[in-house]
Amino acid sequence: MPWNIADAKQRFSEVVKQAVAEPQLIYNRKRLVAAVIDADDYEAFKAWSEQRSAQSLADEMAELRQLMAEEDYALTPPPRTTRPNAFAAARDD
Repeated sequence: MPWNIADAKQRFSEVVKQAVAEPQLIYNRKRLVAAVIDADDYEAFKAWSEQRSAQSLADEMAELRQLMAEEDYALTPPPRTTRPNAFAAARDD
């Protein structure tokens, strides 16, 4: 349920109780400024966020190489001559 700031302040306990069922969105002049969510949802988001920020691009590429090795898959890009090269075209102009 959407709330404006004044209503959310006056009915804070109701906002918190309803947050158990679904996120409670708080608006200021039709602009979303806050969301009250269930503590379990917050913990899940926090764990996801930490795990996501812990993996670098190199980690992701290593995982991709591992999956490709397990599936015996080889990525073979087409030769460069069959694809247009915008840089070479601009240079030639």
